[in-house]
Amino acid sequence: MIVRLIGSDTLTDAGYDVVEAGSADEALRILERHGDVEVLFTDIRMPGTMDGLELARVVHERWPAMKILITSGDTFPPRSAIADDGRFLPKPYSTEVLRREIDTLLTL
Repeated sequence: MIVRLIGSDTLTDAGYDVVEAGSADEALRILERHGDVEVLFTDIRMPGTMDGLELARVVHERWPAMKILITSGDTFPPRSAIADDGRFLPKPYSTEVLRREIDTLLTL
């Protein structure tokens, strides 16, 4: 949870509007209500009925324009597991690298 808070604070400080979800299921419910989300940033290991890779797959199918950034400190998925222009950010990462990855995704 602390990592999520650091990421959220980092992106908020960088000027992004951040919406947090505690599970993949909650993330989907939020996305159904907020049609203006531009980037999904998810850990592979997260609570809920699906992991972050499955969440990213579902999000890509339902909202194909949404950019996807996946992170993990212990699982390194093959490129084929990440949809289209999605990116993988291995942990640990600095706050500057996180900001740069989000900025890059938003320019694709």
